[in-house]
Amino acid sequence: MPTAKWPKVLPPLTPEQQARSDQFMKLWHEELAGRSRYGLVESFNHEWPVRHSPAGFRTTLEIGAGLGEHLDYEKLTPEQAHNYYCNEYRENMAADIRRRHPQVRTVVGDCQQRMDFADGFFDRILAIHVLEHLPDLPACLRELHRLVNQETGRLLIVIPTEGSPAYGLARRLSAQRVWYRHFTAPYVEFYGREHINLVPEILEELHPWFTIERRACFPLPFLPFVFCNLCLAYDLKPRPQPLAR
Repeated sequence: MPTAKWPKVLPPLTPEQQARSDQFMKLWHEELAGRSRYGLVESFNHEWPVRHSPAGFRTTLEIGAGLGEHLDYEKLTPEQAHNYYCNEYRENMAADIRRRHPQVRTVVGDCQQRMDFADGFFDRILAIHVLEHLPDLPACLRELHRLVNQETGRLLIVIPTEGSPAYGLARRLSAQRVWYRHFTAPYVEFYGREHINLVPEILEELHPWFTIERRACFPLPFLPFVFCNLCLAYDLKPRPQPLAR
């Protein structure tokens, strides 16, 4: 199913660049968690998936869980917490999840690779500002389709409107400023290899595997266009059989 452009090939990083990348990703998540100026957008990012989760869910996989910020918005029963799996690629961030949220399970690994769970194990899968980062997005979506319960499960995602005028301005006023408070290297060193998938690409790759049940946008819910919004959210149902490409 993956088209010829997948996986996208990124230039290798030097050890110094990789260290900066890991450090900034953690710094930026800390900034989001601790600054009230991002309160409205962070509320949308995290509350929308909570509100649209399937009723009575037991098992959760959150890919790209960061520092576990989303867990602050959840109201989990002990059983739901015990069956909540945080997948994080960076060990330095996974360590923070274990420290801040010992009640859930933290798994370090690449969500673009096969994960050690049975088919249909999860009632819901969360991907909050993750899919835009993945060089092999089709491989990730294929794996998420395998992992989600095919009858009642849901994939709940939030993605940025990367490339839009609104998002470009917001980035310059937020993450770019944080970068230059800590580093003198050009911001493009980090950013140029992070938001590599645009909204049309993500929706195109989702289509063979999932159908859209609900959608929303922020901050202009009554103007559902990419150019004037910052984030889009989708409630997705797995297709019984993937569509041919």
